[in-house]
Amino acid sequence: MVFLERDGTYINTASGNKYYDKVLNFKTLWDSGQETFKIQTSGSTGAPKEIILHRKQLIASAKMTAKAFDLQEGDTAFCCLNIDYIAGMMMLVRAFEIGMDLIVVEPSSNPFVGIEKHLYLLNANRGKNFFAFVPLQLQTIFEETPKLAEILNAAKAIIIGGATVNETILEKIQKIYRPVYATYGMTETITHIAIKRLNSDAKDDFFNVLDGVDIKLNENNCLMIQSKAVGNEWIITNDVAEIINGSSFILHGRIDNVINSGGVKIQLEKIEKVGEGILRKLQLEKQFFVFSLPDEKLGERLILVVVNDVKMLSQVNIDGIKIDILKAFKEILPKFEVPKEVFFIEKMIETPTGKIDKIKTINAYVLPQISNG
Repeated sequence: MVFLERDGTYINTASGNKYYDKVLNFKTLWDSGQETFKIQTSGSTGAPKEIILHRKQLIASAKMTAKAFDLQEGDTAFCCLNIDYIAGMMMLVRAFEIGMDLIVVEPSSNPFVGIEKHLYLLNANRGKNFFAFVPLQLQTIFEETPKLAEILNAAKAIIIGGATVNETILEKIQKIYRPVYATYGMTETITHIAIKRLNSDAKDDFFNVLDGVDIKLNENNCLMIQSKAVGNEWIITNDVAEIINGSSFILHGRIDNVINSGGVKIQLEKIEKVGEGILRKLQLEKQFFVFSLPDEKLGERLILVVVNDVKMLSQVNIDGIKIDILKAFKEILPKFEVPKEVFFIEKMIETPTGKIDKIKTINAYVLPQISNG
């Protein structure tokens, strides 16, 4: 862990750790006034690519976030996201520009494990901590270290980004009395440009854009974004959306997250939403996704991929569970939207930003099952 106070002094609990050296190097570059920074996109929706961001863009983004969450000098930023990518980098920039203290832990599925004796730093600043997580991190905290989850109530605000927040996490979030938000954004928009409150009576039905952000739809109903952070140029996304008013929107899924099975176009997000409820009902609340495999007759066939909980499934009939899952889908969805097969796998392969890498996961764990079948 690195605890970097706003006056420049710091504590490094793992001297020689290359990741923390990288954090301190970024601090040096920022303080020197460096004007441009190279960063990679996450690669979750396409091939990773390197882009160059300008200092003024990063500062503009930091100011928008500061205004949205009332971040002030003396608050504490808790960064457990990879600083090689935009979400983690921006946690550093916000701390430096706003004058916040900064706690950085090397990214892991449970960022509180290993720093238990240092959590007093967050309690000491209770109500002034700004947390950022990917959904998997929050889910792991709740499931594996529920006692440590209490530290979340020391927050000023908590943001969650990088992937969809599932119903299991949403349910647990309701126990947090500090505000929790889902965020929407990407590398090209310099992290989030919209937020949605997830807990308490104040929770939102829509994403609401930050001040200084304009949105519209293109001819394919994909969201377009303009803000000072992107040089007031329009960024075209692949996210199909519905604008509720000039500053709120609903996401319906990615335009490139559609498969064509037997001539029928299937939106994968819709199937995953239904699957979430089905797996919860069957007490299989594990990571999963739907995707496609090549098929001679259909072109593409829909499949469901679920992490195999060995403790739960080792003593039961897995084929029977697969039948139950498919039966449940058939009771809800039209025939062409029902997965053709269910695959249980050991684990999901993730991108460095904590998102599921579907293609790598299928190559590593699904295709061998087919070859061996």
